[in-house]
Amino acid sequence: MTTLYLTEPYSTVRKDGDTLVVNIPENKETGAEKRSVRVPLMKVEQVVVMGDSTVTTPALLALLEQNAEVCFCDYWGRFKGRLAPEVTKNVFVRSGQFRLHESYPQRVGLAKRFVRGKLHNQRTLILRSNRGVERSESSERLAEYADQIGALIGEVDKLPIEQDGPPDPRYPQAQSALGALNGLEGSGAAAFFAAFRHLLKQDLGFDGRHRRPPTDPVNVLLSYGYTLLMNHVMSAVQIVGFDPYIGFLHSEGYGKPALALDLMEEMRTPIVDSVVLTVINKNILRADHFEEVLGVQRLTPGGRKLYLQQFEQRLNTEIEHPVFKYKATYRRCLELQARLLAKFVLGELPEYRPFQVR
Repeated sequence: MTTLYLTEPYSTVRKDGDTLVVNIPENKETGAEKRSVRVPLMKVEQVVVMGDSTVTTPALLALLEQNAEVCFCDYWGRFKGRLAPEVTKNVFVRSGQFRLHESYPQRVGLAKRFVRGKLHNQRTLILRSNRGVERSESSERLAEYADQIGALIGEVDKLPIEQDGPPDPRYPQAQSALGALNGLEGSGAAAFFAAFRHLLKQDLGFDGRHRRPPTDPVNVLLSYGYTLLMNHVMSAVQIVGFDPYIGFLHSEGYGKPALALDLMEEMRTPIVDSVVLTVINKNILRADHFEEVLGVQRLTPGGRKLYLQQFEQRLNTEIEHPVFKYKATYRRCLELQARLLAKFVLGELPEYRPFQVR
């Protein structure tokens, strides 16, 4: 299965039998000629429409019939909306999800697992990158950041959970377990991105995580990658039967996919952060693949294509799943984690085991 990205302006997608035909018009600016691409319908898991492209109604219906979704983003990759198949009829998963969400101790216990998974994967990436490197000031700093995150993991594991939660869990006070957990997650992110700067082999002006707007090419890649990953996690939680807007770590809010954000935490580093390091350190993307528009850094069309290729390659990379112990692609692992969570919610597993790379 794969994702079909429509990045060429004014492209159209139509259905022809069991095939999707993508008609790409001539581009006078780049000199690209008019052409058509045929994609077997059965291989398409998701279509991502970026900018001014059109998907015909027969093509949309065929995609929905095979449980593929269509995500709409603007030209710069900002998510705008999605067309998804019918919600699964497994109401037992959703009722269990709501029940756990209303139990503050259980909610925090599950949130601890998400944060632990994220911190573990961040620390593992730093340690892997620092392995076999000649001793230097930079390598010593990386070891310090890894130790900091390791200490935070210990604090997460020991964090006590009070029986009565804060008056409004959407705004947890610092002294509550949920508030403390958010603080530990934030401290881990600060240490990780401080280390991330030392892992980059190109100087692209990265001095920390800046989201709205991204202020440098590295932040552009991180934000873009997280948007793409969110689309896939949203699909996974809905396939399994969850309500993506009722989470445990992230507070609920109008239009905020809290559960998708929860499950996404442990997958950020193995997928997106790793792809960003790859495209920069292997010189797949350079400074000339970015442009400034109204004071904001953006990927050029060519840079976007290169990044999407590496992102898809990462999703299709096979690893041994840390829980099931069999080979699975990262794309498949997203759904497997959602299914593990569903089994825990339904009482079929004693605990939820986060995705932790070795």
